[in-house]
This record gives sequence, structure tokens and C-alpha cells, in this order.
Amino acid sequence: MPVTQINPKKQSVREQVSKEEWETRVNLAACYRLMHEFGMTEMIANHISARVPGTEDQFLINAYGMLYEEMTASSMIKIDIDGKIIFNATDYGINQAGYVIHSAVHAARHDVDCVIHTHTLAGMAVSAMECGLMSNIAQSGMRFGDVAYHDYEGPALNLEERERLVKDLGDRDAMILRNHGLLTTGPSIPECFNNHFRLERTCQLQVMTLQCNTKLSLADGKVLADTHAGFKPGVRRRWGIVEWPALLRKLDRIDPSYRD
Repeated sequence: MPVTQINPKKQSVREQVSKEEWETRVNLAACYRLMHEFGMTEMIANHISARVPGTEDQFLINAYGMLYEEMTASSMIKIDIDGKIIFNATDYGINQAGYVIHSAVHAARHDVDCVIHTHTLAGMAVSAMECGLMSNIAQSGMRFGDVAYHDYEGPALNLEERERLVKDLGDRDAMILRNHGLLTTGPSIPECFNNHFRLERTCQLQVMTLQCNTKLSLADGKVLADTHAGFKPGVRRRWGIVEWPALLRKLDRIDPSYRD
């Protein structure tokens, strides 16, 4: 895909985008840094995207070649649903698989502003388990009682797979990509990060619990259904919003360069 550099006047990226887009860029860069801090990365692989505010067909995604810990607001690449690079201030391109997966979700789900995809060890382990996600092991996993599944079709390079991806995802906010990894969505970056953090923790818990080789006491019935219902977005609060300022403070103490 062609690379469109910033204009020759050498303006900063912040000077060339709207206030709303810059804020999204900062939060998206923060999300990448947080994924690094919490160990949910695989070198330069995987991707997080965020819809460009005020648009239905444009989103921001990482420069393919940078580590998550290197991401900044200015390094995010703006592309459209058709794969055209609209704005790129880096010397890198984008990951084709990232384009296929994220364009599918952003095109089909206008309620979604952020999409995260990972290949964590726990996530990949659960993706290969015939039983799928055991959300009834503990309270924190019960929010994923209606997780989606998508069968493995090889590396996500085929544009035709997009239709099947969004069909399997439906209106859910979490999906297990069989023999592949995890995918979450959210109406905002903070909410999507929270969904992914909790889904990853649920996978880690499942792997650890199954290693114990002992009979399990699993929640079921009405208490499981009621707990799942109580975790749905907006029932008690929008999960991730309250936590986000504290997470940004954590990043600012470590390295505030994600804001650049």
C-alpha cells in the first residue's frame, strides 16, 4: 500500500489533524503502551484500531514495524475501509492481516470505535480448547458468558473472510479466534482495553485452573445468568471509563512520550 507522508511544511501531526482526532491518537497510543505493560504483546505483531472521530469509513492503526512500547500519537496511520492510506507520518506501512480484520469490524459495527486483537499464550491456549472459554470459573470471567467464536482460516489475508468474521462476531464485544487468539471491541478505547484485559485474565485463569488437576466447583444456573447480566455495558456502569485516567497516570509516570 502507498505511504502518504506528512506535508513538506514539516508541521507536526498534531497541527494537521482535528482536536478530536489528536485525542483519539493519544488514547490509542496509550492503549498500545498499556498492552505492553500488561504483557499482551507479540513483538511487532497484532493490532489495535480506533475509528477516526466524525467518520464511518476511516480508522487509525499501528505502523507495522514498531513495538507497542514505541507507539506514539503521531505514529498512528490513518486508513479507510478500502485500505487506502490517508495519512502516515512514519516510514512504515500497515499489517495486511490487521487491515482485513479491523476493516471488517469497523465497516459492519458502527457502534464500535475500537478493536483489539492479540496472540497471547493464554488466549491462544484457550482458542485451541474444545470446551472454549470457561467463563464460569470465577466472577471476573462471567461477563463473557456470550463470547463469540470464529474458526481458523489461516492468516487473515483473504478479504472474503471479513464477511464470516463479522457474522460470527454479531453484536458481541468479545470473540475467540479458534487456533489464533483473542479479539475484543468497544464503543471507546478505554472500554475496549478493559474488555480485552478482562478476557485475557479469564483465559489466564482458565489455563492455571486446569493445571491444578482437581475437581472444579463451577457457577451455573440463575446466579451465573444474573452475574453475566450485571456485567453488561451500562447496567451498572460503562466498564473501563473510570479506570482509564488512573491507567494514563501510570503511563505518565513510566514514559509520557506516547502523547507525542
